[in-house]
Amino acid sequence: MNMRLSPIRAGQFQLANRIVVPPMASQTASTQGFVTEQTLTHYDRLAQSGAGLVMVEYSFVAPSGRSEPNQLGAHDDRCIQGMRKIATVIHASGAKAGFQLTHCGGKAQLDVCPDLMAPSGITVPAYDRTLPEPRSMDLEDMLSWKRAFVQAAVRVEAAGFDFVELHCAHGYGLNQVLSPITNQRQDRYGGSNENRARLIVEIIEEIKQRTHLSVMVRIPGQDLYPEGLTQQDMVQICQWFIGAGVDVIDVSSGIGGWNRPKDRRGEGYLVAESAYLKSAGLAVPVIGVGGIESPEYIEQALSDQWLDLVAVGRAILRDPSTFKQRVIQQDKVKDTQTA
Repeated sequence: MNMRLSPIRAGQFQLANRIVVPPMASQTASTQGFVTEQTLTHYDRLAQSGAGLVMVEYSFVAPSGRSEPNQLGAHDDRCIQGMRKIATVIHASGAKAGFQLTHCGGKAQLDVCPDLMAPSGITVPAYDRTLPEPRSMDLEDMLSWKRAFVQAAVRVEAAGFDFVELHCAHGYGLNQVLSPITNQRQDRYGGSNENRARLIVEIIEEIKQRTHLSVMVRIPGQDLYPEGLTQQDMVQICQWFIGAGVDVIDVSSGIGGWNRPKDRRGEGYLVAESAYLKSAGLAVPVIGVGGIESPEYIEQALSDQWLDLVAVGRAILRDPSTFKQRVIQQDKVKDTQTA
């Protein structure tokens, strides 16, 4: 059997294989953030990929954290019924189901998020746009974020999901809290890497106390900006997260957004970051990402221990059934013939 088809333990769950459908915004929710039939059709389609874990797109934890007009929400108990339908659709395929939570912080336009706030009131750098200047958060704002993330995670569990993921990457709110570029606070949530990680650590700890969910964090491998988070910073930060109870580290890009760095080509353009964290000996599975789609690259990345799980986004979004046939079923047929 090829490595990509081998099972792996992640948190309290056994995943059937090493393929993950990462969270990808679909803009199929209602303007109130509720699941629609289009949302369910979308996730039913993605689940046909044969992936062992299917993640639900970034979903706002509070109205103040909405990034886009038709973004999915987990901000209200009225969301649970629709969320449960997504979990059911994913589980019907045999996959485990994960749900990603986010707050936009200072990364949104004012017509979508009029009360734009960030840890230090610093405009969030972005590769593809100029963002408005957010207001500076006070301590109560920070604590309200913590409550919102934890309450949303409780809803994720009530909806029947297996994993919850905190989105701490791509320049969104928790990435802004974590990065020295956007967090220049002088209270207990700023001033050092340990303090900047504190809010997220507290969120993780409280989720573990209040739910039975396995917890993931999507983190930047580094910020790729001067004065931003470095790869060495992220090793220590990941260790703090794991100490707080994180079960999976999901490695992506940092404060400027998810776009491919201009100097990187080909498949696996962010896998160097997951490989760096793998080499540091983190005690939990590591997900790598970045334009990955071919079985040959997936096998190399797993065999060379650059990652434990492979996030395949665009190739699955483009055609889940073809991906399943090409990457999963084809080799199952070969293994049967060999046996």
